Parts: sequence; structure tokens; C-alpha cells
Amino acid sequence: MAHENLENASLKDWLPLLALLGFLTILTNIIYNLFFHPLAHVPGPFLARVSGVPSWYYAYRGSRHIWLWQQFQIYGTRVRATPNTVLFCDPKAHAEIYGIRSNVQRSKFYTAWRRNDRDKTTLNSVDIAEHAHKRKLLNIAFTEKSVRAASTFVIQHTDRWHELLVQKSSSEWSPPVDFSQEVDKLVFDIMGDLCFGKSFDIKEPGENPLKDVPHCIMDYMKFYYPICRSPFLDLVVWLKPRGLNRLFELMTPPAVQRYYQFIYDSVTERIALQKAQASKPESERRKDIFYFLCEARNPDTGMPAYDEVDLRGEANLLIVAGSDTTAISLSGVFFYLSGDQYRYDKLVRELRTTFESADDIVYGPKLSSCTYLKACIDEGMRLTPSGPSELPREVLAGGIKIQGQYYPQGTIVGTMAWANSRNQEVYGDPEVFRPERWIVDEAQGVTQGDVARMRANFFPFSSGPGNCAGQNIAMSEMMIVIARTLHRLDVRRVPNSTMGGGAPELGWGARDRRQLQLFDAYISLRRGPEVQFRKAAGYKG
Repeated sequence: MAHENLENASLKDWLPLLALLGFLTILTNIIYNLFFHPLAHVPGPFLARVSGVPSWYYAYRGSRHIWLWQQFQIYGTRVRATPNTVLFCDPKAHAEIYGIRSNVQRSKFYTAWRRNDRDKTTLNSVDIAEHAHKRKLLNIAFTEKSVRAASTFVIQHTDRWHELLVQKSSSEWSPPVDFSQEVDKLVFDIMGDLCFGKSFDIKEPGENPLKDVPHCIMDYMKFYYPICRSPFLDLVVWLKPRGLNRLFELMTPPAVQRYYQFIYDSVTERIALQKAQASKPESERRKDIFYFLCEARNPDTGMPAYDEVDLRGEANLLIVAGSDTTAISLSGVFFYLSGDQYRYDKLVRELRTTFESADDIVYGPKLSSCTYLKACIDEGMRLTPSGPSELPREVLAGGIKIQGQYYPQGTIVGTMAWANSRNQEVYGDPEVFRPERWIVDEAQGVTQGDVARMRANFFPFSSGPGNCAGQNIAMSEMMIVIARTLHRLDVRRVPNSTMGGGAPELGWGARDRRQLQLFDAYISLRRGPEVQFRKAAGYKG
């Protein structure tokens, strides 16, 4: 007993000293970050300069993009977002960071997305050579041939979607719907056909256990994103292969676990279909994206580019990048068009005079000639970026110069789409939905130089080595969906509806009701607009 009392007394004696050491460590770290850190000269909010907690807190809340936009309004084109992170709002800075020859690589933010050591995909590969190799293989599956093949699936699902939207409404307006939810169903079914050889029938009426999968994806992003923005990211990445991955598996919400199972089952079934098709002539095989992935050969070895584990990993990337990002952009386009009758009518007029019927709208030169359609898509993507915050890059040995300033090895740098798209020096009236800004028309005051300046600041599919491999498929999908929808159906915002827009109580940067608000979870989560549909005059569906 006396021995135990002696031990307890000894521990009590040490507690004040341990507390003092902890306090001095924190104080020393704060002083270093404020006055002696290589980035001490970079402006930013006090708490962000001493700790990564504010950045993580706003990532957890989903409003990190708004918080960073606020800092750019206060401090200018360069902001210190964490003690070791500098973000920029400048077109030249973007080119210097994300260019092919930039002395950077993806940061540990991407490594943190890995579920285990074997889960290395085009998205989460950090090593430059490894990422370049994986991207080279992925590019094989995204050719002009695959884009044309994909458009067939897009048309089939879009036409069926239209039937469902107006099947109960006759010539009257349909019941109000949240457009984001409806377009999620459409795009997810398209991705099912493109990637896994079958539609998941999310948009179809009736019971379906897969109907909650789009919500599972949202839960997946919300779960992992704050982890990847953690102020202790270095420690998290170090611990993941040392037991933390297993702990995360135990902590994973049920919805996220269902999403993992969904991917596993879908890939298993699609691989079986691929094997069953092997004996058929090529002309009879199903030409979806998965077909092109399975058929891809490593140009260096001639062997299959992907094994089964790789296919499962890339499937996750295809689902998130190929469904959610496209649906986000479509939500943005329809939000702004449904709130602007003049520009809605202008686009409808272009489509209905260019094409005699919606059935004539297919992937090809005639659709690509619709200048105002392309401008509306660009403007929608500008105001509704699929990823609102930065894609972080780590500076390599030798450092890098950005905006004429030197940044040493280990610094995390980047630019963020939400702030870039609202750069007043580039766009003049950045909060306004004005597709005309993308069309050269000197009579209207839009010169070639104006458009070139904006293009230099506009990267909806990212840029450099990390740009989106499937951007051509995504663009063709958006053009077909928008063109066929507005040719075949009338669309209107529900009178007096403010769903998805800003509100005074949301604070600085999110008050504008005319602006679609996003939840930052690496990809943009959103609601709205609340719309109604009816059959256009002459619609035979």
C-alpha cells in the first residue's frame, strides 16, 4: 500500500511539470510559426498562421471555400491558410503551380484518401512518376471512340428521364422537385451503364436498394474530407499503415460501408460480363468505359493495364469524378438559367432553331456548333465549381517561385476554384451569370483578349498533369442532357422558391439568393434549384 501511495504521489508531482512542458511546446510552436517560420511574412488570419485548426474546422463545416474567399478579400491575392500552406487567387500563380514543369507534387492530402497500401489509384498517387504511369494507362480508355460510345448511353437515359419527369403532368407543370436530386439519379444511372455494364435504375419508380447510393457517396466524402484536411495530417498518414486504417474501418459509417460494398459488387459483376463477352466478335461487345479499361494494354509491356484490384480502385474514382462532378455542373447551369428568364429563352431559342427535334441532338459537329449552349455550360461551371477548394501541391527540393516570391521545399501551395471564379479583376462582374462573357462580340464589348484573359483563369477540369481524363465525356454528356431537356421540356423555377440560394443568416460571401451555395466536401455538395417541368409544344413523348 505504501508503495502504491509513493507511486501515486510521484505521478502527482510530475503532472504540473508535464502540463508546463506541454504549454511551453505549444507556445514555442506559436512563436516559431508567427515570427521564424519561412512563411512568417505571408499574410493571413492570426489563428491560421499559428495552427491548422481553423482550416480543418471550416472543412468539417463544409464552408472552407467561403472562409478562404473571405481571407482573399481581406489580405489580397496571397493567403497563409495554415502555418505551412499558401493559397493564391491569381491566374499566373495557377499556371506556376499546376503547370507540367512545376516543381511540385501532390501533397499528403491525397495519400490520406487511401483505404490501405494497395489502394493506389490515379487520384491518390503522389509520386510524380507513379501518377504519370497510371494516368498514361487511364488515358487509353478515354479516346474519341469511347466518347462516341458513351453518348449512346447518355441519350438513352436522358430520354427515359424526360418521360419520368412529365409522365403524370400532361401539358401542365409537374410537381416541384429538387433538381439536384433528380439529376443525381440520371447521372448515376448513366455512370452505371458507362462503367459497370448496367443501369442501376436509381431514377426508376419503385423500391430499389441502390437508391441511397448517391447519399452514401456524400457520406463517404463528408467522412474522409475532414480527415484529409486534418492539422495532424503528417501523423495521420504515418499512422494509417500502422493500425489507423483498421481503426478507420471500424469507425466507418454504415452508409460508407454500403458504398464500398456497392463498388465491390459492381466491379465483380462487370468483370464477369467482360469474360463472358471474350468469345464474341468485337462488334457485338458492350463498349462502355469498363470495356476500354479492361482492354487497355500497358504500352511498355503489352500486358493488361489493370488487374482486378486496380479496376476496383479506379471504379471509385470513376463514380465520384464521373457522376457527382457532372451532376454538380448540371445543377449549376439549371440553377442560374431557371433564375434568368432572358438567358433561358435565349438558349432555348438557339436549341429549338438549330435542331428540328430533340431526337436530332446527338454528339457531333452540329451540337458543338451551339455557341450559346457551350457558353452557358462554361458560365455554370465557373459559378459552380465541382471542387470549390484547392488541389494541394507540395513544393519539392529546390523550391518554387510564385508571383516572384520564393517558397521552400515542403510548402503546400494551390489555388481554389471558388475564389478564382469570383476574381473581380478577371471577370468584372463575377457574381453575375452572364454566358455572353465567353463569346467574342466586339459590338457588345467582348474582345478576343477579354475571353483569353478569362480562359487563363478558368480550369473546370483542373489543369496540368492532374487534369480530368474524362473531361470530353463529361462535356458531351452535359451538352446532350441540357440540349435534349430544353428542346423537349419547358423548365421553370418554382415561384418564390429560394432552395439552394444564399440567405442573410449564412453570412458574408453566402448571402446572395441568386448564387447557388455549395457544401465543400472536396467535391461540391448542394441542393436545388426547386423546379417544375412540362412538355414543350410539339413534344411527342
